[in-house]
Amino acid sequence: MNDLVIMKDQQAVTSSLQVADTFEKEHKNIMRDIDKLLESGGSKLSREMFATGAYENRGKQYPMYYMNRDGFTLLAMGFTGDKALQFKLQYIKAFNEMEQQVKFQVPSTLPEALRLAADQAEKISVLQPKADYTDKMLANPGLETTSVIAKNYGYSTREFNKLLHGLGIQYKQGKTWLLYAKYQNLGYTHVEPFPYKDSKGLEQVRNTMKWTQKGQRFLYDFLESKGIMPKVEQTA
Repeated sequence: MNDLVIMKDQQAVTSSLQVADTFEKEHKNIMRDIDKLLESGGSKLSREMFATGAYENRGKQYPMYYMNRDGFTLLAMGFTGDKALQFKLQYIKAFNEMEQQVKFQVPSTLPEALRLAADQAEKISVLQPKADYTDKMLANPGLETTSVIAKNYGYSTREFNKLLHGLGIQYKQGKTWLLYAKYQNLGYTHVEPFPYKDSKGLEQVRNTMKWTQKGQRFLYDFLESKGIMPKVEQTA
């Protein structure tokens, strides 16, 4: 019973010959039943469930049919009896096993390999922008300013700070943005002094918050959960 179902054109199928042999019926009668089905179902049934084939016997070619699971099911509806039921169950098991093998089949011809490569390339092209962004982000062990992160998301620094404030991530104290208590002490940010000259030209110092690598990852995951993506992923 190992040959009940075979692989043909990357699809699990059986043949009218195999069905006739398994169910102990004459092949001409199986062919007749399939012809009746095709007459009733038309070209769509023929195209989706059955395909013509041929076999050789004593040097001559004779017609036969290949059929997929649906075609076999339709044909076997008329087969009755306890013995027929057991054969049907064995066919169902064989189709299931072969269809599982199809999922992991290695391409055997150049066209199949090229199609598989094209499918994989398309999947990679969709995922590549995200990989490029996260790899670059995680490869930078240093601190990053909010303005740079904002630019990656297509925001101005002011807009991005307001966005993070609205999402409950940070608040402003004086001129410095700080994380709310639930996000403090998690290693997301580092506050350091930033020297500048005021409007009178006097040297001043104020604190500024920068994001660690861990903090940038947190921002990426948090914003992604809100449907907010970096520009490179928005255009993917």
